[in-house]
Amino acid sequence: MDIDVTDRAIYTRTLGIEHDPLDGPRVHRDTQGREVAPDLLALMGETPLVALERLSRDVPPTIVAKLEMLNPGGSVKDRIGIAMVEAAEAAGVLKPGGTIVEPTSGNTGVGLAIAAARKGYRCIFVVPDKVSQDKISLMRAYGAEVVVCPTAVEPEDPRSYYSVSDRLAERPNAFKPNQYFNQANPQTHVLSTGPEIWRQTGGRIDAFVCGVGTGGTATGVGRFLKERNPGLTVVGADPEGSLYSGDTVHPYLVEGIGEDFWPPTFDPDVVDIWERVSDQESFSMARRCTREEGLLVGGSCGTALVAALRYAATQPADASIVVLLPDSGRGYLSKLYDDTWMAEHGFVEHTSGAGAVGDVIAAKGDELPPVVHLHPDEEVAAAIDLLREFGVSQMPVFAGGVHEDASRDDVLGSVRENALLDAALRDPGVMSKPIHDVLQPPLPMVDTDAPLDQALAELSGGAPAVLAHERGRIIGVLTRADVLAYLADR
Repeated sequence: MDIDVTDRAIYTRTLGIEHDPLDGPRVHRDTQGREVAPDLLALMGETPLVALERLSRDVPPTIVAKLEMLNPGGSVKDRIGIAMVEAAEAAGVLKPGGTIVEPTSGNTGVGLAIAAARKGYRCIFVVPDKVSQDKISLMRAYGAEVVVCPTAVEPEDPRSYYSVSDRLAERPNAFKPNQYFNQANPQTHVLSTGPEIWRQTGGRIDAFVCGVGTGGTATGVGRFLKERNPGLTVVGADPEGSLYSGDTVHPYLVEGIGEDFWPPTFDPDVVDIWERVSDQESFSMARRCTREEGLLVGGSCGTALVAALRYAATQPADASIVVLLPDSGRGYLSKLYDDTWMAEHGFVEHTSGAGAVGDVIAAKGDELPPVVHLHPDEEVAAAIDLLREFGVSQMPVFAGGVHEDASRDDVLGSVRENALLDAALRDPGVMSKPIHDVLQPPLPMVDTDAPLDQALAELSGGAPAVLAHERGRIIGVLTRADVLAYLADR
C-alpha cells in the first residue's frame, strides 16, 4: 500500500484540525458562529488529562492520566481508525462502495466502523475469541460483520484472526487497513496524541506510560516526546505471556495489548523500560481505579496503571508521569466487571475478614445430617426421595460401604437435581437404574481452614455446592444459601 503517511494534509482532514495541536484545543464554529462540530469525526482527539490522586497516594509523585475513553468511540483507536481510512482514500486504495476488513480486538474495529458509517463503507472485523461479547455487540451495532477466531493458535495458522482476515481481504473491492503494518498508525500519534500531551503538560513531562499492542501509540507518542525531551522515559506495560517483555509466549486474558510477533508499526527502541503485568494485577487495578477514582476503565488500562505505579514508586515527588488509559470499561461489563466471570477465572477479590469455610459449617448447626450422601449402587428413585426429604439439590456419592467417615479419596462423584431431571426426560426407565449410570463429577472440595473466598470462587464459578473437609475427612456440604445465611447473621 503506497501511502505517504507524512502528508500532514491527511491528518488535518482526519483529525478535524486547522492548526497545530501544540497551539491549543481546537474550537469548531459553523457558518453562524456557533460552536458546533461538522460531524463526529471532527471530535476525535483532544482528550483531557486528569490527576489520579487516590491511586497515587502510596507513591511519591501524582500520576496523570490521558483519558482516551472520551473519544467518540470510547478508545484511543478512534484516532487511527479514521486516519487509516482517509490515508487509504488519499492513496486511491479505498474506493466508494468498498469493504474494510480488519483483524482487531475490538477498539480499532469501533474506530473504523464509525468512519465507515460516516463514509458509506461496509466492514468485516475478525476478532480473537477472548474479545468480550460487549465489544462484539458494539461493533455489530455500527453495522459491522464480526468473525470470531480461536486465540490459542499461531499467527500463521489458517484459523488465526490474522490469516482469516487475509483471506477475507482478497475479495473484490476489499481493503485491509492492517493496523499492525500501516504506518498511519504511529504517525497519527506523532501528529496528534504526542503534541496534545506536550501542550497539556506545558512541556513538563518526565515519563510516558502505555500498554503496547500494535505499538503505534508507544512509537508515535514516544518519538514526538523524545524529540522535545531526549531524557524522557517511555515505560511499556505488557501482559505476562506477551513476546515483548518475555521469551515465553502463552495465552492471557487482557485484551488489546501484548503480541506474539513484532509488528512493523512498533519501534522497540522507543521503549526504555518494560513492566510485565499479570491478568490478576490488571483486572484488580482496573476495578480499583473505577471504585477509587470514578473512572470506568478497561483491563489494559489496569495493566498500564500497574506499570505506572511501579515506575512512580522509584521516582521523586516532583516527577511528571503521564499514563495513557486507552479505553472505557463499558466494553468489559460481562468480563472483568462481572464477579462470576472473575471467579470462574480465579480472579475473585478477597473479602477481608469474611471468615473460614469451617465457620460456615459450624454456623449451619445440626438441623441436617453433616453429609447427606448416596452410594453408586442405589437406585435413581432413592436419590430423588433423599433429595426431596432433605430439601437439597445435590449430594455427594461415596464409595460403597463408606458412610459418615468418608475421606476425600472415597468421593466418587455427585448427583445433581438438574442432571436427574434431564435423564428422566430422556429415559423414563432411569428411575430403576443405579446411581452409577447418572453419576456427575465430584463437587469441589475445600479445607475447613481455607478462607471463605476459596469456597465463593467455586460457588460463583458454577458449582452448586462444595464439600468441606477437615484434614482429609469430609465433614459437610456448603451451598450459596449457606454462605448468605452465615454472612447475614454475622
